[in-house]
Parts: sequence; structure tokens; C-alpha cells
Amino acid sequence: MTGSARPAQSACGLVAIGRNEGDRLKRCLASARLVERAVYVDSGSSDGSVAWAREQGVEVVELDMRAGFTAARARNAGFRRLRQLAPQLQLVQFVDGDCELAEGWLEAATTFLERQPDTAAVFGRRRERHPERSIYNRICDAEWNVPLGRAQACGGDVMMRVAALEQVGGYRDDFIAGEEPELCVRLRAAGWTIWRIEAEMTRHDAAMTRLGQWWRRNVRSGYAFALGRSEHGAPPERLWVWESRRAWLWGIWLPLACALAVIAFGAPGLALLLIYPLQLARRIPRQQGALRDRIGFAGLELLGRFAEGTGQLRFAADRLFKGRSQIIEYK
Repeated sequence: MTGSARPAQSACGLVAIGRNEGDRLKRCLASARLVERAVYVDSGSSDGSVAWAREQGVEVVELDMRAGFTAARARNAGFRRLRQLAPQLQLVQFVDGDCELAEGWLEAATTFLERQPDTAAVFGRRRERHPERSIYNRICDAEWNVPLGRAQACGGDVMMRVAALEQVGGYRDDFIAGEEPELCVRLRAAGWTIWRIEAEMTRHDAAMTRLGQWWRRNVRSGYAFALGRSEHGAPPERLWVWESRRAWLWGIWLPLACALAVIAFGAPGLALLLIYPLQLARRIPRQQGALRDRIGFAGLELLGRFAEGTGQLRFAADRLFKGRSQIIEYK
């Protein structure tokens, strides 16, 4: 995919990953028309995505699913192919197939990286395409709005400096969740910086309309917290140590303590459950938006601790029984 790109953008390639994204993938690749070369990594689509992408002149890598799927593995495969096709490229834009690049993002990101030679990765504002369709989509939209300036980590949509990514060996193929923050730990350890800039970057389509989808997404978060803590939980990083402890406290230890209290004291032991509505009352004023959304956000945040606890337990079981970790998807 080649376009009449400006000089700054011509040094940038793109790697998109996806499976059965349909029209979302079409919007994604159409928005990348200004990059010098695009690679799409498909993970077993059955909706014609591979054929359509090839018809558009996009290089397609069909991931070997026998080795298991992780987004990290897909991004690494796409990056390797991009380097083979265009070894002169200095920058790579990673994007998920359910996202569309914002107009002007490529120029803003490449200009920033040209001016900041010690920066490995830059990202901007990721927004939900349809926050009005569900409270789950609105929660995602709020999560994407992280502070401006130097950051500890980025997400899946990010522009990276090729030299920095190659220096640290790319993503960890075996990380089924949380692969981006893990990569950023190694980038920062190597002396690079990560930045969030004030620019529109992508529109994401979470397409979450059911509680079950939101629950699985939080189970994945809990698993990611445990996985990141196991690799980088020691000082000075202490990656996701607090998040893991929080999941255990609210999602596992407190329910267990309530059950033991009922066994020991009968009905009066249920009084311990009052800590949950008290926590809810404490969190509602700290949320954003209308009162209805604040109540919903706080309620789902609290319920999410149980899902995160489930993810922590799933990680512990995988490690204990040496099981093969499976990707946790919500779509």
C-alpha cells in the first residue's frame, strides 16, 4: 500500500493484526493509505478478510495457528515481514484490525519521533467509535484517556522506532495479555522513553454490548496483571504488583473472609459484606460523567475485581499445573 505521502510519513510502515474484523478491517487498512508499506497479519479469519486485503495490494501474513495465538506473536510476525519488504523503514505503526487511524496521526507521530531521538514509542488519543451503544464501550473510552507526557507504557496502537524495537527483541511471543507494558519495561530499561502526545490517534470498536464480554475482558486484565507481576514485579519496576494485590483483596480474600465469618458466626457474619457498598459509595464521586454513568462505572469497577481475581486464579493454575496458556478473548 503506497500513497503520495509526505517525507516524514514515507519512513513509516504499518502492521495491522486481526481476525474476522469485517468492515472494521476495511476501515483500518483504508486509513493507512499514506504509509509506505502495510502488512496485515491474520489469525484464522473465516470472513474473507485475507482475500479482501490481498485484493487491495496489502501484504498478508497468515499466522500458523498450530503454535497458538497471541497478539504479541502476530505483531512480531508482521514486523519481521515488514522488515523483509522494506528494510529502509525507520518507524512502524502498530494497529489492531478493529481500529481506524485518525487523520493527521501519522504526521503528528513521525514529527514527534524526529524531534525526540530518545523516544522509542509514541501514542495519542484512542477513542471508542460507539460509546453511546453501551456502558462497557464508555468504560473503554475512559480507559484510553491516559495522561499526556512521558508514560510508563503504551497500548496496542502505537508508533515505534524500528531500532528500539529490534534492540530489545520485540514483543514476548508467550505473553497472552499485557504484552505492551512488558515490552515498555524493557524499552525503558534500555534507556528509551515512551510518550503520550495530544493528538487523535485511532478509533476503536470494542463492540461490547453484553456483560459477559466485559467480564471476559476483565478476566484477561487480571491474568495480565499476574503475568506482568511474575516477570517484572521486583523493584524498581514492581509492574502490576498493586493491581494484582487489589484483585486478590476484593475478588478473592474478602469473599473468602465473608464465607468464613458466616461459618463462624452465622448470619451476623454477613455484616462483613457491608464493605462492598461502602467501597461503592466511595468510588462513585471519583468517576466521570453523569450520575447514572458514575454509578454504573463504579459498580462495574467493583464487580470487575471479581473477574480480575478469576484471571489471577487462572494464571496461578496455569503455573501450578504447567498448563498451556490460552488467549482470553471477549469478542
